[in-house]
Amino acid sequence: MTKLTKSLKLSLVAAGLFSATASAASVAIVNATLHTSTEQGVLEGASVVIEDGKIVAINPATVNADTTIDAKGQIVTAGFIGTMNQLGLVEVGAVAGSRDGGDDKAGIDFDPSLAFNPRSSLIPYARKGGITQDVIVPNGGDSIFAGLASVVDLSGSFESVNKKQVALVVHLGEKSKGSRAMSMKTLIDKLEGEKSAKKDDKKEPSTEQKVLAAVLAGDMPLIASVQRASDIYELVKLKESYGINLVIHGGDDAVVVADALAKADVPVIISSMANLPGSFDSMHANLANAGKLEKAGVKVIIGVAGDSSHNVYQLRFDAGNAVSYGMSQQGALSAVTSNIADVFGLNSGAIAKGKRANLVMWSADPFELNSHVSKMWINGEEVSTEARQDKLRDRYTTDSAMPRAYTK
Repeated sequence: MTKLTKSLKLSLVAAGLFSATASAASVAIVNATLHTSTEQGVLEGASVVIEDGKIVAINPATVNADTTIDAKGQIVTAGFIGTMNQLGLVEVGAVAGSRDGGDDKAGIDFDPSLAFNPRSSLIPYARKGGITQDVIVPNGGDSIFAGLASVVDLSGSFESVNKKQVALVVHLGEKSKGSRAMSMKTLIDKLEGEKSAKKDDKKEPSTEQKVLAAVLAGDMPLIASVQRASDIYELVKLKESYGINLVIHGGDDAVVVADALAKADVPVIISSMANLPGSFDSMHANLANAGKLEKAGVKVIIGVAGDSSHNVYQLRFDAGNAVSYGMSQQGALSAVTSNIADVFGLNSGAIAKGKRANLVMWSADPFELNSHVSKMWINGEEVSTEARQDKLRDRYTTDSAMPRAYTK
């Protein structure tokens, strides 16, 4: 380094303009009730320090941060994580041009995250429900293979896609035409074909081959959307045969084979609001299913059923419903935080040193209807929960020079 360069560097450091040596602002949240989603459980009157997008300390002997926020006893949880929806891939369901979650030609190598829109108006609304990350999935096409899931954060940044291709999604079970047996055979044939294929070291494998190889190695979860108990049981046997990392999505009949699922360590993504059979495949749909699966030792993930892209906001209410029908409070919290992080290999979903600083401060119990988000941090940065709905409310309830759209 020349004297001139060294002198310039020292000048920049003194001016605070040399980013390589400048430290990011730290934030300490004190006097909080931390629901950690770890073995530590709930910590009363606790503090957590975040810096550079990570949690750097919990209950340090001395709190030393650039900014200190007094939680005044409010609950702080890890940010909730949505799953199995097309958030950021669809804007208006009835407008075809705003739907990018599926394609007729979609298959194993279809990656819809290429179309993810971090500025979707649905994202701020989801933040109001405490959602800081989301597992977006394709809705597929003509093939049983819908495509690849990815993990995004809800910061609104154009760098919001945190982790691409975290799972392969396959749709099995009932068919409007043909037999479910053919769908299962198609899956088995694909796995067997890749397992038996001779590798050519001189030829670059296709994306499909890479995905199937990752599934067979257990490195990439296979999410099977299926409801009927007999289909779920066949998939458990498939896991045992091929050593795949299986995840059941839907699973209205999963309680029938709960012991087999627990023994095989197969997580279930379930709607806690499914209370009536939607078909002959879901005869055991019941509001108590999430709690029953938890008690059987199954790792449960709670997802929002129906149009979850627009309604992922209500995830916390669905978790609260699961608690009211027998699931433990801690189990429900894990079902929307740490369990999802575990299944998809995310460094989030819990309040622990080194975890991604996705945190939510709540006015009261997050599973109660009358609570709300007081503050939210994604990647250590505080973000707003103002959504389009708030702006519309203000527009039509505040006096202005603009004409009112509605008068009573």
